[in-house]
Amino acid sequence: MPLLTQTSFKPNIFFKNTHFNTLYRFIFSTSAIDFKRERMTTNDADFIDLDISSVQSESVIIAIHGLEGSSKSSYIQSLTVCANKNEYDVVVMNLRGCSGEPNKLLSSYHSGKTDDLKQVIDYIIKKKKYKCIHIVGYSLGGNLALKLMGEFGKEYPEMLKTAIGISVPCDLEGSSKVLNRGFNKCYQYGILKSLLKKAKHKLNQFPDSGIQKEKLFKVSDFKDFDEFFTAPLNSFSSAKDYYTRSSCKPYLEDIKVSSMMIAALDDSFLSTSCYPFKEAKENDNFSLLTPKYGGHVGFYSGFNKKNNYWLEEQIISFIQN
Repeated sequence: MPLLTQTSFKPNIFFKNTHFNTLYRFIFSTSAIDFKRERMTTNDADFIDLDISSVQSESVIIAIHGLEGSSKSSYIQSLTVCANKNEYDVVVMNLRGCSGEPNKLLSSYHSGKTDDLKQVIDYIIKKKKYKCIHIVGYSLGGNLALKLMGEFGKEYPEMLKTAIGISVPCDLEGSSKVLNRGFNKCYQYGILKSLLKKAKHKLNQFPDSGIQKEKLFKVSDFKDFDEFFTAPLNSFSSAKDYYTRSSCKPYLEDIKVSSMMIAALDDSFLSTSCYPFKEAKENDNFSLLTPKYGGHVGFYSGFNKKNNYWLEEQIISFIQN
């Protein structure tokens, strides 16, 4: 039952190419959502910016973007359009340092930092009084969502009803390896450029950080960036330690909230170890949907915009049912 067979996604010949599908959403899909921003103060005196699109619903979707994304990311915008049409409010969690303003502390966000998501859930429960909360995370955000569901186990908030992860690198080490191959190096280069720019700002802001700058600014892949920046800033002993402790895959067996992961089988960001078939078979609360095509957070079927809400339709359908 949790291994879902989906035959409704039928892209045309162009969108059967994983890179075309991945890049098309990133480059061409845009919407103009009029978000209202609220700043949430964190337990460590930092802040997280929440962007809200409300239709005065009693149900809300907390949306979490991927690595170096934000509420401006096209997949977040598309979800918001579809969710609002189906009478769900949307609260976008801009991860620390991703809302257009650097966060206050030396450390910011990473793939396993679920305490920030938990704080956002607690904030919404206390401030917003929604009857139903749903979580949708993309890529890194999906890893955060599913990892937290496993950490919750049976002790999750009563109004938390569903969690969905899209294109989740649930084995971070495996994903880091495939991202350092072939055309994937182009994605890696672009994201690293953004990460290193933020890192430089951080190190200028905190000159006594102890980070090995001479090594950091020579890195050419995610593994080395995580080795010399992410890991030491977040109390991990190494990149491998960070990947091991932050990957959501080991937590999937403990999920008790109704949850789903959607990942295309042609997703070039995901290693074979990022498809948790075994975990889905063994946990009735966790479903896995793996269409043949879709790329990484793409799932476009053609050039007609009206026909490009397959992913959002799966999300809303899962939430409603």
